[in-house]
Amino acid sequence: MESVLRPLTVIGGSVVVTLLAAWLLDLLLRRADARHSETPLWGLLRRCRLPFQVTLCTFLLRGSYRQARVLPDHPVGVGRALTLVLIAGTAWLLVRIAAAVVDSAYARYAAGALDPARVRRVRTQVALIQRAVTAAVAVMAVAAMLLTFPAMRAVGASMLASAGVLGIVAGIAAQSSLSNLFAGLQIAFGDTVRIGDTVVVDKEWGTVEEITLTFLVVRTWDERRITMPVSYFTSKPYENWSRGGAELTGTVFVHLDHSAPVALLREWLADLLKETPEWDGRAAGLVVTDTTPNTMQIRAMVTAKDADDLWTLRCLVRERMIAWLVEHHPYALPRVATSEATSPPRM
Repeated sequence: MESVLRPLTVIGGSVVVTLLAAWLLDLLLRRADARHSETPLWGLLRRCRLPFQVTLCTFLLRGSYRQARVLPDHPVGVGRALTLVLIAGTAWLLVRIAAAVVDSAYARYAAGALDPARVRRVRTQVALIQRAVTAAVAVMAVAAMLLTFPAMRAVGASMLASAGVLGIVAGIAAQSSLSNLFAGLQIAFGDTVRIGDTVVVDKEWGTVEEITLTFLVVRTWDERRITMPVSYFTSKPYENWSRGGAELTGTVFVHLDHSAPVALLREWLADLLKETPEWDGRAAGLVVTDTTPNTMQIRAMVTAKDADDLWTLRCLVRERMIAWLVEHHPYALPRVATSEATSPPRM
């Protein structure tokens, strides 16, 4: 009977202590969050409750499983399993704590920042730093797990002698991956492209939605996602419409008859833009840019605060201009001049 009650008592006691400690920790974090509403750190740390429970319960079991005689015929296997779980739980807890601290710092910075471009830059850097920390913790956790096996220690000692050769081979084999990794760090701290920037890559217009250490996701205007290696943005030219400010200038080209009233069109455009919220008021104009034997080309120039408003404004100007000409000046629309063919002379 003792061989059954003792393991159950130790395991049940460890679970109860873990639940009580987690409840107490969550209570303290809730109170701290209520007292310090200016920072979201304490509320974000509540996400660490589950990894904290796993780590604490495993730690208690790891220190008492021999006395409790849990699976006494397999003490080495039980101890190694608990050690692996303890390492994984500790790594999980560290990643959650680091994520809470980073997210809290970014939220406080974003709340007080006035420049949206700097906020996007910090957001990009924070996201990449957080992924780098997660990757580093994961690598260390896996290495610590492998070192718990005696056979792996011997293999590791024997591999140190050939580490230089293996490093060269691995570097050559992973040349593309390493280039993407360093390109991701260059983008994060070089401020060439940020999350939320409007870019044009391979004739596709979209917004940068996600940046990792190896790839970048662009969300197009029609909700498609284009995934590209980050090395593309360090080796090839691309358009960044948000660089140096989100304001943009756009044009609308229309072909009209030579008799079109250009002066009236300028007045109409000025009146239209005054009533259009997408126009930011910086600049506007209408000029004749080209002529052909049948038509002349009119260019309307408008400005907007960002790419979305500019697209809407250009479509609106084009649509309203055609409708106004059809209603008030239909003769100004392009026409194809025709005449009767001249008969050939009779022989």
